[in-house]
Amino acid sequence: MQKQARIFKALSDGTRLRILALLLEGELCVCDIMAALEMPQSTISRHLAYLRNSGWVQDRRQGVWMYYRLSSGDHVLIRDMLPLLAIHLTNSDEYAVALQKLRHFQKEQGQRTC
Repeated sequence: MQKQARIFKALSDGTRLRILALLLEGELCVCDIMAALEMPQSTISRHLAYLRNSGWVQDRRQGVWMYYRLSSGDHVLIRDMLPLLAIHLTNSDEYAVALQKLRHFQKEQGQRTC
């Protein structure tokens, strides 16, 4: 039950929910998430570490940049909950605003890497 408790606890924070909602769009760099949520790197990284440790996200390093994506379903509970989260998280005004900020940031970045 420890693993299941950790999975559910990760969903108890609004910032982590917004991060998960953004990652429904696909893999994102930390700087993408920072721009979308208008939060400092330290805050975003702390929440991403929590999500990674609970099994919700996976990371990869490319040079000095860290990229995050939703977990590929290693845990059946996460795999079963992702479609439900997708429905409910993407229907909020906060998500719409964050997604708009993300798209604007990505457009400004163009071909540049973070």
